[in-house]
Order: sequence, then structure tokens, then C-alpha cells
Amino acid sequence: MGSTMKIAITGVAGRMGQRLLALAKADGGFEIVAALERPEHAWLSRDAGECVGIGPIGLQVMPDLSSTPDVLIDFTTPASTRHWLKTCHDRGIAMLIGTTGLSEKDHAAIDVASQHMAIVQASNTSLGVNLLANIVADAAKKLGDDYDIEIVESHHRFKKDAPSGTALLLADAILKATGRSRDRLIFGRDENAGPRAPGQIGMHSLRLGDEIGKHTVYFSTLGERLEIGHVATNRDTFVHGALKAAKWLSGRTPGRYGIGDVLGL
Repeated sequence: MGSTMKIAITGVAGRMGQRLLALAKADGGFEIVAALERPEHAWLSRDAGECVGIGPIGLQVMPDLSSTPDVLIDFTTPASTRHWLKTCHDRGIAMLIGTTGLSEKDHAAIDVASQHMAIVQASNTSLGVNLLANIVADAAKKLGDDYDIEIVESHHRFKKDAPSGTALLLADAILKATGRSRDRLIFGRDENAGPRAPGQIGMHSLRLGDEIGKHTVYFSTLGERLEIGHVATNRDTFVHGALKAAKWLSGRTPGRYGIGDVLGL
């Protein structure tokens, strides 16, 4: 590999895809060899740079991966991720997966593929969120069973999955630290919920306008409450983390990695 690494970006018309293209181009350390979109998309065959507002870059938006990048960056949908995971596996391309809403079957497929290729899979690529996961896991372990735990997340009205992948990341960190399983999670409450059950972790999702991402973990007992949270004020924070992960991933030995590995957390 030379001074620049070759990357492909899927879902280039999406919110993350557009910023990934723009910031990767501005970085100077990347050669963007593919800007990918679904076959019926209106951007196909148009210059990708013009489409995202950075001016022509001499690369057309295409539905298929004809080149071979060092890393493919995928922030799309579970169905699309399945397609690109197979493509990368078959062609020996490292992959950064930022898609959320993945099923247990999808995660199992990623585990199998990672035996033959390097994969960074992360529901959130920001440094702050991944540090937050470590902090809330430690807090849950130290505060103990007498503290009720609730996780509240808010995102823009267009987000398809709920709760967010980041909320589940935080929940899983707490569950692992306290020796609990996912059956302790409760997703929202209705009029028949009854009193709060001990050991339960409440998960709540808000969908509000153009909210980029806000996550708060509450620890509360009789007499006090601790609130620990993260607010994303610009989507570029996720893009910078993703590009950092892509650089780290290039040339890595096969395995399934997380942003914690990238950042040394």
C-alpha cells in the first residue's frame, strides 16, 4: 500500500455516506475508488463529488464494486450490509460496518466472515460514546443492585431502528459488567407495566426532528440520581471516527474488532 489507502463507500447518498465522501476527500490520506448506491438510485452514473456538493472528483456513483479497495465502509441497512459482507468476504476486502439494526443472525454471519477477513463493527464510531460505554459499565458495577438503570436515547425522525444501536451498546456494556443477560431489558412501558422490577434496565427511544444523537444513562436509588450522557452536535464526529478506524483496519489480520480496539480503550 502506498501513501494513500483505497476505500469504497456504500450508501453514498445517505447522511453518513455523503459526509464520509466529503471528509475522506478532504483528508488527503484516502483514494476513493468506489461510491456505491442501490441499483435504482437517481444518483447512478453521476459524479459522486457533485452529488454531495464538493465539486467533481471524477468518480461516478455505481451499484457494483468493480475495483478492489483496501477497506469498504458500510453505513447502510441490514439487507445491504449482508450483500457487501459477502462481497468483501469473497474478495478479501477489509470492512468497516457502521450499520445498526443488525439481527443476531447478522452478527453470527459477521463472526463467521471475520475468521477470514478483518472487520471493525461498531454501532457508534465516536470516541466519546465508546468511552461512555466504559464509564457506565464501571458505574453499574460499583453502584450495585440498589440503583435502578434507565437508558434514554433520542434521534432524528428519519431513523428506522429503535432503540438505537448505541443504546444497545451501552446496555450490553452494563449487562456484561453486572453479569446480566438481555432478558433484563424492557423496551418502553405501557399502562399495564406495574411497579418497576428489580434488576430491570429500561430502554426508551425518542424521535425528534433533526436530533443527531443523544444518549443518557440514569442510575437512581432512593434519595439520589446520577445521569451520565453524550450528545452529538455534528454527524462529522462519527465520520472522523470511521475514517480513523478505516486507517487502522487496513492490512489488519482477520478478526472482528470494535472501536475500543481502534482507540486502545
